Amino acid sequence: MVNSATEWHSSLFTFHFSLMFLTYPELKSVLYEYQLDEITESSPDIADMAVACAIEEVKSYLRPNGQSHWRDGRPRYDVATIFNATGTDRNALILGLTKSIALYYVTQLANVDILQERVQQRYDRAIDFLEKVAGVGKYADAPSIAPDLPVLSAEQMATDTQEAFRYGSRTKFNHDI
Repeated sequence: MVNSATEWHSSLFTFHFSLMFLTYPELKSVLYEYQLDEITESSPDIADMAVACAIEEVKSYLRPNGQSHWRDGRPRYDVATIFNATGTDRNALILGLTKSIALYYVTQLANVDILQERVQQRYDRAIDFLEKVAGVGKYADAPSIAPDLPVLSAEQMATDTQEAFRYGSRTKFNHDI
């Protein structure tokens, strides 16, 4: 039974976030509850959207997206398994990166007693790491980082119908007969 408005508010957030990779109570490790309440105006939908955006952004770096450089032998991550995990089964690094990105999206609305530069730095570090994992951006030619994440099975990779990028040139034209 809920005894107060604050308790009801917290239970509403917990229920609302319980089906997601990142839960409301875990946001408290990167943002104080009073700050989150002030920024979102106690609306679970606003925080829910920020978390959903953060999860989708992290997923976009872990998906191969049909790019040819994903066929060079690097691991192809099982994104569904990674983000369907709950509790201690989640990868702590991916969870931390997702929290930093969610904080960035939440604080776009307002700056309530928060050092925006620190939020921006955390966001930039998270994106920088994800670019290293994906091998994109300024890390396109560098060896990628392979975190301990579930990878797609051989059967799942065999169902991928996209062909690797083919390159070459036409035979040289010669005027001699």
